[in-house]
Amino acid sequence: MSDQQNKAAAASTFTPRETVSELDRYIVGQHSAKRAVAIALRNRWRRQQVSDDLRDEISPKNILMIGPTGVGKTEIARRLARLSQAPFIKVEASKFTEVGYVGRDVESMIRDLTELAIQIVRKEETTHVQIKAEEAAEELVLDLLLPGAPSTNSDSEEDADLKWAANTREKLRKKLRAGKLDDKFIELDLPDRGGPSVEIFSPQGLEEMGINFKDMLGNIFPQKTKKRKVQVSEALKLLKDEQAQKMIDMDKVTKNAVARVEQAGIVFLDEIDKIAGREFSKGPDVSREGVQRDLLPLIEGSTVNTKYGMVRTDHILFIAAGAFHVSKVTDLIPELQGRFPIRVELDSLTKEDFVRILTEPQNSLVKQYVALLKTEGLDLVFEDDGIAEIARIAAQVNKRSENIGARRLHTVMEKLLDEISFKAPEMDRNKPISITAEYVKDRLDSLLENEDLSRYIL
Repeated sequence: MSDQQNKAAAASTFTPRETVSELDRYIVGQHSAKRAVAIALRNRWRRQQVSDDLRDEISPKNILMIGPTGVGKTEIARRLARLSQAPFIKVEASKFTEVGYVGRDVESMIRDLTELAIQIVRKEETTHVQIKAEEAAEELVLDLLLPGAPSTNSDSEEDADLKWAANTREKLRKKLRAGKLDDKFIELDLPDRGGPSVEIFSPQGLEEMGINFKDMLGNIFPQKTKKRKVQVSEALKLLKDEQAQKMIDMDKVTKNAVARVEQAGIVFLDEIDKIAGREFSKGPDVSREGVQRDLLPLIEGSTVNTKYGMVRTDHILFIAAGAFHVSKVTDLIPELQGRFPIRVELDSLTKEDFVRILTEPQNSLVKQYVALLKTEGLDLVFEDDGIAEIARIAAQVNKRSENIGARRLHTVMEKLLDEISFKAPEMDRNKPISITAEYVKDRLDSLLENEDLSRYIL
């Protein structure tokens, strides 16, 4: 197994039970969907452990999530990508139908995924050379503070003047590390980023043209620099970043990033139900079926040309999601249906789910609003009956009008705390603010009684 494959596999060593447990910290319910993605993640690790001749034959088991908006489909995929430390991109399938019969080139999602992987690997490589970059930046700053002074390992230290200069340099180094020179100004030659920019639009993207225009224009018009006076503390940071970029082997970064995309990449295709249409349909359905047929080679496995080289999609995991209110899964073309063997249906959220969503997750809405108002010195306390009333109202509005799942809680909470948020800087900081059921009713019952009004406001 190659180093790149080892790194991709090492990020996916969670057991399925551990993955579900981790997802439970952020997402309420939807156990079947969590199990499906946990198994898919573990299977990616298992694939890396089998023999080379069999590994290429094992294809990812793509997942199709079915359920109304706001029940956690996107959040499950996003948290999964963070757990696996894999390149992850979320794409709205409907955007490929927006321009004419076929919108943006569907292969652009793989190019975007590769670009993201390049950034991830470059950041990792930067941390590996950070100490060396800091040392190089320190030497450059000392050169500017004491021009002409050699470092202590100079061969000419026998000369008294050079010894004196070296000793002076070491004294400056100690002051620099102690932060005593941070406020001193020095002059740096920095790249001038204020020049004109050129954007070139093409339906297939720049990669299809086979030319890296940025590099080409960089050779014709060399990078300009300009002198700037900056404080030593800022100069150290700027020079450290510059030296780190010089130390990174971009060929290695590119190779690792492409391998990570091919072996561990995840593409989340949202709103796939919006491109579902039958062959005998008229109008925009022609476009939708065209997009499905364009997506098919990517999901089945093909090679995409990017500016970093050829990227194979055979082992990229595709997770698709859609509400399928109007269309059905069977409205997708049969070939595409077959590429999503794992189907999971997500449940609509109830009042009890809303109570849990408000309180249980690590980043719950209640915790967010308490922390926000804490910055104003206010103690916001959500009583149990108040939380239950918020959940009841959110569930009632979802039932009465459009069901937007947990997103309804954001609307209800904003309307509920509107007055407190506005007056927070002027309120008494010594008195806690209790959000009780009575307070929630006072603020929101009038809206609920007027169905037409609540449809627009909540």
